[in-house]
Amino acid sequence: MSLEQLTESVREKVSGGGIDESVKFDLGDTGKIFIQGSNVSNEDADADCTITMSAEDMSDMLSGDLNPTAAFMGGKMKVDGDMSVAMKLGSIV
Repeated sequence: MSLEQLTESVREKVSGGGIDESVKFDLGDTGKIFIQGSNVSNEDADADCTITMSAEDMSDMLSGDLNPTAAFMGGKMKVDGDMSVAMKLGSIV
């Protein structure tokens, strides 16, 4: 998936309401996805929690083919910042 497709997929998932805190997905050379509530952009802003992973793994996670906990435990996802914010993402991702 392209950055635009990933961003749109995230936008659809949070359209009914996201989380109060801000989260940034750092997808390396592919780009960034920034979430604040139900607002989703590609800005590289400071966030309460930054999740670093590959675009391919993000695509697999959004489609349900990769469990977020398994991704974290398997080293496919790195979390910086407030871990409790990352845990809240389970309700929207």
